[in-house]
Amino acid sequence: MKKLHVFMLKSFSGPFVATFFISMFVLLMQMLWRYIDELVGKGLDFSVIAELLFYFSVSLIPMALPLAVLLSSIMTFGTLGENYELIALKSAGISLYRIMYPLIVFIIFLTIFAFFFSNNILPVANLKAGSLLYDIKRHKPELSFKEGVFTNDLEGYSIKIDKINKETGMMYNMLIYNHKTVPGNYEVTRADSGIMVSNPQDNVMELVLFHGRTYTDEGMKATNRRTFPFRRLKFDKQSLLIDLPGNELKRTDEDMFRSAIMLNLNQLKYTIDSLQKIVNDRKETDATRILSTGFEKSKVANVKKDSIFRVETRDWVVDVDSLFAEFDPEEQQRAVASGLEYARNVKATTQNSMSYTLKQEEQIRKNRIEWHKKFTLSFACFIFFFIGAPLGGIIRKGGLGMPVVVSVLLFIIYYVISMIGERSAREAVLSVWFGAWMSSIILLPLGVLLTYKSVTDSEVLNGEAYSNFIKKITGFFKRKKNG
Repeated sequence: MKKLHVFMLKSFSGPFVATFFISMFVLLMQMLWRYIDELVGKGLDFSVIAELLFYFSVSLIPMALPLAVLLSSIMTFGTLGENYELIALKSAGISLYRIMYPLIVFIIFLTIFAFFFSNNILPVANLKAGSLLYDIKRHKPELSFKEGVFTNDLEGYSIKIDKINKETGMMYNMLIYNHKTVPGNYEVTRADSGIMVSNPQDNVMELVLFHGRTYTDEGMKATNRRTFPFRRLKFDKQSLLIDLPGNELKRTDEDMFRSAIMLNLNQLKYTIDSLQKIVNDRKETDATRILSTGFEKSKVANVKKDSIFRVETRDWVVDVDSLFAEFDPEEQQRAVASGLEYARNVKATTQNSMSYTLKQEEQIRKNRIEWHKKFTLSFACFIFFFIGAPLGGIIRKGGLGMPVVVSVLLFIIYYVISMIGERSAREAVLSVWFGAWMSSIILLPLGVLLTYKSVTDSEVLNGEAYSNFIKKITGFFKRKKNG
């Protein structure tokens, strides 16, 4: 290995490692702040918190790598430019391409590693982090009440509280759905206020409710009756005892939490194919059902998939109005009511079927986006290097000053474009591949242009030219002000 290659790798490796851990720390703090309410006051062991932070850290590596590459490349070439080492190398007849060559090889291997990591390790980390976070949320759920939000962490109950007094612990305008006995909304309790009393030793939480009503639909219990009783209970004070889990954190089966971000390429492909088959089968079933509703009376000939239906016409046409006029008023009323009810049922069934199909298609798009993200996150390392290296030559500043500002600005632009593209793809505004790759498509030409101009020593990348231009403008306005 040439001395130049060793020199460049040493110059790059130090800033890369430092900026990687700095990026990881910043992203981890942001993630921790996001879930801080779920962790505080739960009495969790240090090992549980450390395990969660470890999974969070692993899941953030694909996001930290591109940022570290961008920041370290700007710092490396900025330091070389600031110390005039870059000029010395060029004056010795060494092109910028030869200077960048060892780093390009390193970035290629880093991109391959990032893809391998995103496909094999990241899904496992996301799965374990999601499972552990769910278990933490369900641990001591009496601490997870939030204003204006339904809390489903208490097994068998769904509770909504409009306002909570932080000082007294009094809760106001409470709505409680009891799913303990019968699944469904068959027992509902509304109370003006209430307070929570828990006994950790007995693993029981007591909700003391004041001034409310309990509504119970006992129709589910009366299966053999033609009438369905309904019971309403008014109370001034009522206690509701809810069983709590023990102090030890209970772990849930991880297979319950598998989603798109927790699958690798093969699993995503299998999931997409399965969902697509479900959608196709549902569309065929709906088409057959709609044609058999009775609204289409004509025979349909030569029906083919994805073809235009060709309907045979008869020589005679039934005059519905004259036929309807033959009925007496009572029969006409019954016919109209029956027809309206039938039409409403068909409409409701069709709308439900369309809603189901749209949800399945949205899931397909989400899985396809995650499939593409396995490649886009790793490819971002490659793009950011070819943006950061030329920019470092322009800035000619090392350290964590100007490089950090430029890197964060570029990364925010990349992140915003990625979010816009992914959201547009999920909502079917853009095609999935274009939405997932939109940030790369926009930033890749910028990296190619900057690298080309830097290799050819174009004036576009002359930092002193920009500095002199800014000085001329500020000097012009100063003379105007003084003169």
